[in-house]
Amino acid sequence: MAQVPFSIQNLVMKVTQEKLPASQIGLEIEVPAETSKAAYEQVIKDFSRSAKLPGFRKGKIPRHVLIQQLGSENLKAAALEKVIKQSVDEAIAQEKLETLGSPQLKSEFDSLVSQFKPGEGLTFKAAVDVPPEIKLAEYKGLSVKAEEIKPDPEAVSNVLKDEQQKRATLIPVEDRPCQLGDVAVVDFVGRRLPGEGTEPEEIPGASATDFQLEMESDRFIPGFIDGIVGMEQGESKTIAVKFPDEYPQEDIAGQPAEFEITLKEIKEKELPELDDEFAEEISEFETLEALKTSLTERFAKEAENKTKTNKHQALVTALLEQVEVELPETLIEETVTQQLTQMAMQLANQGIDVNQLLTADRLPQLRQNSRPEAIKALKESLAIAEIAKEQSLQADESEIQARIEEVLKTVEDPQEINRDRLNEAVTEDLNREKVMEWLEANGTVELVPEGTLKEPEPSPETSPDPESETQESATDSPS
Repeated sequence: MAQVPFSIQNLVMKVTQEKLPASQIGLEIEVPAETSKAAYEQVIKDFSRSAKLPGFRKGKIPRHVLIQQLGSENLKAAALEKVIKQSVDEAIAQEKLETLGSPQLKSEFDSLVSQFKPGEGLTFKAAVDVPPEIKLAEYKGLSVKAEEIKPDPEAVSNVLKDEQQKRATLIPVEDRPCQLGDVAVVDFVGRRLPGEGTEPEEIPGASATDFQLEMESDRFIPGFIDGIVGMEQGESKTIAVKFPDEYPQEDIAGQPAEFEITLKEIKEKELPELDDEFAEEISEFETLEALKTSLTERFAKEAENKTKTNKHQALVTALLEQVEVELPETLIEETVTQQLTQMAMQLANQGIDVNQLLTADRLPQLRQNSRPEAIKALKESLAIAEIAKEQSLQADESEIQARIEEVLKTVEDPQEINRDRLNEAVTEDLNREKVMEWLEANGTVELVPEGTLKEPEPSPETSPDPESETQESATDSPS
């Protein structure tokens, strides 16, 4: 009669559960005697089929020779691995547990091997991560303060001035000295000043010929631009400066230096007129008034959105104080991985070599630094989901599909989008919006002037948010 491969499915085991910290369930599993014997016999059978020994045909090695050659302890260890894996899986199914990640063996494996006797029962301990149970204190009636962001009254004017500067015509000037706002064409050589009694040393990379320089006071190192102001075309001059302490080139940071400068040409900017023709050139609008109206509305909407974000962040901060939850390590590690993956994608899009940044040596520290933000994000997500459930604030299918269509319109190739993930993300976003609106409607948000609330000091263990570093200014484009 053919032997049945080792399996413990449908075999009733004694399983004792224990609630552990960090959202884990401890399992004490008693493996029946027949299971340990079946596993051991299956291991010997498997090895006898595959083992090769001189003087014996494959599959014909006597049992006692096989055990002698492979070692009793090695065979027991292999059988025990089978027993542990299958019995844990069966125990999870038997107890109807919803688990996260992989089970963990809590008993000492080597000790189990020494105790293991085929044909006798075996008891061991394991643990599994399970979805966390969240407890929310009173979240209705939250009282917070948030900064109100108002549009910069100079924003529209600044955009138009910037566009004028981009389209300025450079006109050569010969009848006056160089002044701020000009464009100067210069030759220069920078030299380090080591100290009294020593000759200045030329600084590598600190020289140029026919260098076109915008005469703005915040350009170049302090003192350089101011030293050129008042120079005549063809004039040469030596300017004393000091490199800033935070200068990226460490060997000259904070050091005194001099620059020998020759002013070869002065050009002044002739700006285009601010009129309807200019508006048509830089935007989709036919009149300057229409462009200004559009920019005004845009900056007002951006300020409104920033105020809304500030209110929601304040509500979330207050909400997290009402949250009590033990997070499983599996969820934390998954969230850290997602955050680092997102950061890597953003950096790669900027042309940064991610492989040089996320090296094997740096990755453990980056993961550790990301944990506080991951834990915060998980607590927020769980709290939002719990409120959405308790207050019946879930988005309906029509809202979800409408938002999905909006998102797909912004994508170059909608066919490449994973619809299931998009559906999940959109649903989560809509539910979050509903919860935030509910918290605001059922709480008190006091708006205070921008700059009133002191920002918390960034934690040294918190990794920077690459998104905040890569976002462009809202005033970069008029369209």
